[in-house]
Amino acid sequence: MKYILLIIIFLLNINLLKSQPKDFVKKVDNYINKTYKDWEIPGLAIAIIKNDTIILEKGYGYREINKPGKVDKNTMFGIASNTKAFTASAIGILVDQGKINWNDKVIKYLPYFKMYNDYVTKNFTISDLLSHHSGLKTFSGDLLWDATSYNRTEIIKRIQYLKPKYGFRAHYGYSNLLFLVAGQLITEVSDTNYDDFIKYHFFKPLKMVNTNSSIKYQNKKNLAIPHVEKDGKIIPIKYISWDNIAPAGAINSTVDDMIKWIKLQLHDGNLNGKKYFSKKVSNKIKSSQTIEEISPSDKYFFPSMHFHTYGMGFDLFDYHGKKIINHSGGLDGMISQVVMVPEENLGFVILTNSMNYLPTALMYKILDIYFDKEKIDYSALFLKYYKYRQNKVTKNNKYLYSSINKNLKPKLDIKNYTGTYGGKLYGDAYIKTKNNKLYLQFKPAKLFYSELTHWQADTFLVEFKEFPSLPVGKAYFIYNGNKISEMKIDIPNPDFDFTELKFYYKSDKTPEIK
Repeated sequence: MKYILLIIIFLLNINLLKSQPKDFVKKVDNYINKTYKDWEIPGLAIAIIKNDTIILEKGYGYREINKPGKVDKNTMFGIASNTKAFTASAIGILVDQGKINWNDKVIKYLPYFKMYNDYVTKNFTISDLLSHHSGLKTFSGDLLWDATSYNRTEIIKRIQYLKPKYGFRAHYGYSNLLFLVAGQLITEVSDTNYDDFIKYHFFKPLKMVNTNSSIKYQNKKNLAIPHVEKDGKIIPIKYISWDNIAPAGAINSTVDDMIKWIKLQLHDGNLNGKKYFSKKVSNKIKSSQTIEEISPSDKYFFPSMHFHTYGMGFDLFDYHGKKIINHSGGLDGMISQVVMVPEENLGFVILTNSMNYLPTALMYKILDIYFDKEKIDYSALFLKYYKYRQNKVTKNNKYLYSSINKNLKPKLDIKNYTGTYGGKLYGDAYIKTKNNKLYLQFKPAKLFYSELTHWQADTFLVEFKEFPSLPVGKAYFIYNGNKISEMKIDIPNPDFDFTELKFYYKSDKTPEIK
């Protein structure tokens, strides 16, 4: 019997070696060393765990461009939407405790929660909050929280004014706002608030000593600074507080801490003799809830991918015959990626301090190296597309200013455009004159402030300079007879839909703009 066991162990070890090339870590390290420089990313950190052992944990580059502090395994980054798995797992703990059920209606606990019609409101379940199939389009309503003064409850109460794009539970539409609702539900049902719940159920017992859920508690001594590209240059920008949307994306962490979280997830909620959540919960949040389309480009570049779905706080697809559990995270100036291959007991996390596609490219490249199927240089491929997009934005910004038509004058004198505009969804915006120029100010978010530069007729250019990642957009005015009835704003970008905001003319009164 001992002889048979030794043979089995020997064969298992051979299989492990086959599934992990001898120079796997070296290849990954070399690839990152080259690619993060190609992308001009100031700093990057990565940690990889295999069979419960950390096989790579390293920082590359600097916390802030042109400054001396180097990134290491304990450098803190914003992980953005990789927060969502913490929220889903926290809901799972409450399910294990019998305090809630996945199919409970949300209004049972949050009576002020409303969706776009009564049927959806009455039938919206806790599972629906975490599955991205509400009927809303991706990122719908995100301007409600971005840099606004609205608290979590105020944001939730405004969800009812969002218009659906799809049928209820009929289509994938990524929603930060509904994860916020899930976090508020945790506050309502448990004996503490959301932030303390995840702190005492995850951060402390896992010894994630450099992890928190608020900008107020960032580690200033070893903190990565966010960066964006503006007019071909990489520049540092300020952090914007995500405290009001914390359950969807406010966690700050390090690769050394996040690899502990990944290890817990690979062990289905049971680690070192402690049960955090049940295997049943783990299976629930990592099982397909909503179908995502496999795009033509995915079919072309990833022919081994046959399904792409969303669980609860996790994105799911198959790759080289294995189930991949992953999620990306993006805040203004930072991108993160978490990846797990449960069948291989493999997981890794990538944190960067600029806007880029490299973490996604690295996900596929690292998996290709691991499975010994190296064919495509994903970084070079994604970088080409990224540069094309950035160049397009830069050219468009320059074109808008260079194409100002002074002959097509506005219908009214500029003082007649001043006043208060607003709607139920977002609230008010003010337009005021200063030194014979028009200025726009969003009331809920003081950082959204711009001169309105006349472009042509009744269209003006908008440039929110506090958000350099946003392109130049347009504000144009709608008339009812000779009176302005509405202002519309359009700033084409992949993250925030300004056209959702309704700014109807309310009065000629405006407060002082500072």
